Amino acid sequence: MHPNPAYRKTTRPEALAFAAARGFGMLAVSAEGGPLLSHVPFLLSDEGGLAEFHLVRSNPIARLDGVAAVLAVTGPDGYVSPDWYGMDDQVPTWNYVAVHLRGRLERMPEAAMHDLLERQSAEYEARLAPKPPWTMDKTSGAVRDRLMRAILPYRLVVEGVESTWKLSQNKPAAARLGAAEGLEEAGEGQETAALAALMRRAEPG
Repeated sequence: MHPNPAYRKTTRPEALAFAAARGFGMLAVSAEGGPLLSHVPFLLSDEGGLAEFHLVRSNPIARLDGVAAVLAVTGPDGYVSPDWYGMDDQVPTWNYVAVHLRGRLERMPEAAMHDLLERQSAEYEARLAPKPPWTMDKTSGAVRDRLMRAILPYRLVVEGVESTWKLSQNKPAAARLGAAEGLEEAGEGQETAALAALMRRAEPG
């Protein structure tokens, strides 16, 4: 997390809402030989105390249980040119949004796998409305059985939430908005447009 307090004023509910909406993050744990990382779609409970996901059995993290872990959820990011501020003596930077969910990794009973998959697919399919949702019953029993043998249900018991929203809040409003306009006009893609929108709404540091 960035140490500048200007970028760390987002409330816990706001950070959790952002993480839940993204629904995808990088799971990191410490292990013998070095850190282990895995990119996972997840479901966050309403109160933000549990993040549920599944891991392939062959994933080295799937051999662990009860260990400390971090689920890092990142948002839009982009390079900010100092020319966009309309101020002298500025330097380049990179703006971004990140939320870290810290806690304890727990392996769930294998019997929970089917329900977890149904809830995950229901959540993600709902985002594609009005497309009729895909459901597990559209697969054959053989395919479902093979899938269940390949993956394991896990959850992160969330004990702490940290976030950085680095959106040029340390600059005067005109400079911040100028940088947002520059990002948007740069046309680097959907993510930079989303970053520019967040910068326009950011509270000054």
